[in-house]
Amino acid sequence: MATRIETDSMGDIEVPEQALWRAQTERARQNFQLSALRFPPKFIHALAHIKAAAAAANAEADIISNEQAQAITKAVELILDGKADDAFPLDIFQTGSGTSTNMNMNEVLASLALREHAVEVHPNDHVNASQSSNDVIPTAILVSSAIALKTDLMPALAHLRQTIATKAETLTDTIKTGRTHLMDAMPLSMAQELSAWASQVANVERALTDGLAQIAELPQGGTAIGSGINAPDNFGERFCHFLSQRTAQQFTAAANPFAGISGQEVNLLLSGQLNALATVLLKISNDLRWMNSGPLAGLGEISLKALQPGSSIMPGKVNPVIPEAVAMIAAQVAGNHQTISVSAQQGNFQLNVMLPVIAYNQLQSIELLSNAARALADQAIADFTVNHERIDEALARNPILVTALNRKIGYNKAAQIAKQAYQQQRPILDVATEMTDLSQEELAQLLNPKNLI
Repeated sequence: MATRIETDSMGDIEVPEQALWRAQTERARQNFQLSALRFPPKFIHALAHIKAAAAAANAEADIISNEQAQAITKAVELILDGKADDAFPLDIFQTGSGTSTNMNMNEVLASLALREHAVEVHPNDHVNASQSSNDVIPTAILVSSAIALKTDLMPALAHLRQTIATKAETLTDTIKTGRTHLMDAMPLSMAQELSAWASQVANVERALTDGLAQIAELPQGGTAIGSGINAPDNFGERFCHFLSQRTAQQFTAAANPFAGISGQEVNLLLSGQLNALATVLLKISNDLRWMNSGPLAGLGEISLKALQPGSSIMPGKVNPVIPEAVAMIAAQVAGNHQTISVSAQQGNFQLNVMLPVIAYNQLQSIELLSNAARALADQAIADFTVNHERIDEALARNPILVTALNRKIGYNKAAQIAKQAYQQQRPILDVATEMTDLSQEELAQLLNPKNLI
């Protein structure tokens, strides 16, 4: 591979001739060859937006020239247009502040400004003016997460909730056996069952909306440790003004940038909300799997749409593949939350030193959950069919319906009826007619599942 010589404070180093990065990125590329994990495009794009907003704020404060700011901004647009996707080669597992990736962006923008616009800008003195990796990378985590939530996850959750509600409207007259401890319980309508799912999704939506407000407060302007060294007065406010314009989202300067640089509890709180969402999606997925189980030896209450053959050896087998995939996503998100939990604990004095892995796991969770919500809505819930005959048969023989007689005949007598109905595998109405003085008409009214939901 042809190379060129680049120089930084540590001396000369060979860099691939056509690479947009320079010396510091190349050192990191050689030092950190630990995994195939890289920052996703959403993070890189958020980082680019940060550099453009910082350039505008610096130009307004006469820290850099308008020409330099414009060259940086035009270079940012090239990155956002996907013209430099191969220019960010660094491993997630790198220096804990993310300095290597910050310098990677600085160097690429400097190279693009020179190559495309013939404007000389220095990676540190101009692109990184009034900034430090220590406030840039925490800000990039928050900005990329906020954009991903607003553009991907929140719309996906609204779609899932509406899909559940629409399906529930068709199931108000479908009465089925409820279950607690996986055992027969009192009946409910399938619409009521689905309404619980929709409400659970709504609960998480509200929490995430609150989380969006928290992650919109950015520590940018705190520079190295939060004191704002080498940044002009009110840089954070200027920066947030320009960033809000660029992203069409409202960002504000953090009241205490020291906290935003040294702590990661805001991201940990968000990760907890994502983990709660994963739990909700897992609950819905498992309910679907149980209801679909069979078709002969399971519950067989519903039939999920057949999407693909289910076995390489058993012909005709079809499996609930979408709920299974979503269940695996829930497990991955739970693991990501554990990683973020441990990483958030590494705020030593004035800096957290696990920022890259927090960024990677959080953005992966948001992406996975966004995709999972839409898949669950469109490929499982929207078009499952109800096996009414199976549901009605189980409901008619459900001995727990006798609960409705408690106030007429007492708990102990009702328990005797339930046990005999179960042992003899007879409808509860027939057994209750034999074992009580109540008329069959009154019993039919009391035990009618439609009156019990």
